[in-house]
Amino acid sequence: MNGALASILAEALPGLRWDIGSVSEPGLAPADVSSIGQHVEQALRTRGVAPSEPVIVRIGNRPADLGSLLGVWQAGAVAVPLHVNAAPSTRASLLKATGARYLIDVDRLETCGGAAPSDRPLLRNAALVMFTSGSTGVPKGVVIGHQRLADKLGVLNRLLQFKPDDVVLVPLQLTFIFGLWVVMLALQAGAKPVLVPRFTIDALKRGLDAGATILGGVPSMYRTILADPSFSAPDLRMILTGGEVLPKPLAAAMQMMSPRAEIFDLYGLTETGSCDFVLKPANQPDGLGTIGSPTDHVSYRIGDDGELQIRTPFGMLGYLDNPALTAESFHGVYFKTGDLARVRPDGRVELVGRAKDIVSRGGIKIAPLEIDNLLCEHPAVAAALCAGVPDERLGETIHAAIVRRTGTKLDEEELRAFLLARTERFKIPDVFYFCDALPAGPTGKADRRAVAQLANRKS
Repeated sequence: MNGALASILAEALPGLRWDIGSVSEPGLAPADVSSIGQHVEQALRTRGVAPSEPVIVRIGNRPADLGSLLGVWQAGAVAVPLHVNAAPSTRASLLKATGARYLIDVDRLETCGGAAPSDRPLLRNAALVMFTSGSTGVPKGVVIGHQRLADKLGVLNRLLQFKPDDVVLVPLQLTFIFGLWVVMLALQAGAKPVLVPRFTIDALKRGLDAGATILGGVPSMYRTILADPSFSAPDLRMILTGGEVLPKPLAAAMQMMSPRAEIFDLYGLTETGSCDFVLKPANQPDGLGTIGSPTDHVSYRIGDDGELQIRTPFGMLGYLDNPALTAESFHGVYFKTGDLARVRPDGRVELVGRAKDIVSRGGIKIAPLEIDNLLCEHPAVAAALCAGVPDERLGETIHAAIVRRTGTKLDEEELRAFLLARTERFKIPDVFYFCDALPAGPTGKADRRAVAQLANRKS
């Protein structure tokens, strides 16, 4: 056995009922999942896997994927999640970055390289290397320790209090820390996770029909759900959201969709162990639009440049093979999030933008998040996302992607007049795009860089 997370899975899987383990394929019997772990462990040991050696694990939000992770950890190796539908170039970049010799797909082992990678002290006691592009677009391998993530699960267990009779609906991919901790927390609590391999309205409806009491997702998912007038989830007792800012109108619509549900808006990064701040809108309606207050054992400060910095005992061990970037990402013991923030008089923290997202329009610095929030106050706007696009005359101009609410009519002229009554003229977007959904990146989250791609297609 290697590490605290392996212990959690080893204890949970044998007693877990997989009768609704997935909404798209038949559930696996507990023995099947446990036997996958044993098979993977034996196969890796037979091939001579080295201690703390990285192993690629293909993840498709299948119950069997948990068995694969367990087997890797029991063999003393480090799991590197890769989505089953990832492009060949993504697979190649992960193999190159990690030097991995082996790839696991459920219980099938594929040899990808010859010599074992050199020993990396950073990977000792590590559970995962999760690659995240961040704001630069260059993948970074975030090394996550067994004990640190297990300790974070303890904090989340006290905060969220999953129950053994809960059915936890998970459309979040297990290749990302949000999806992974939701499933691990459910297992640790004795609850039943229902994995959704591919997010669709029908898949969620099937999960709700199966008795789901908890739903986890990102705001983009909830916008899609709420755009379908036939969707209803009155029996949910808890809704988890994170990964993006939760606008006030969306929070209100989510509460109407599930009147009995307690909504937890969670903020955090892969590098900090996730869930560093929490806001419960129903209990703190005046806090909507903020990320709330720190979770247990997390502290923060605002740097001189306005950047939010977080101190946590649950954060990453470092970036894989990049000690320089690791050092640059910290100010002392505080991780530099890249998010610009301010503290409101009530003590809650409010995000005002990303340092690298700031638009310089004619030399004037503008935070696009501020414009997003103003646009979402219009009753006909379901979602909005602004970004800077290079411009020969002004340096950058502001472009806005707009999703109209179902059944409403809205044009550019009306939006301009609406904004002019609420903010300075130089903050009003230069170009508007009306879309069926916000442009998204590879994680499924709304992506400002993709707004610039709309501009390229239009030109």
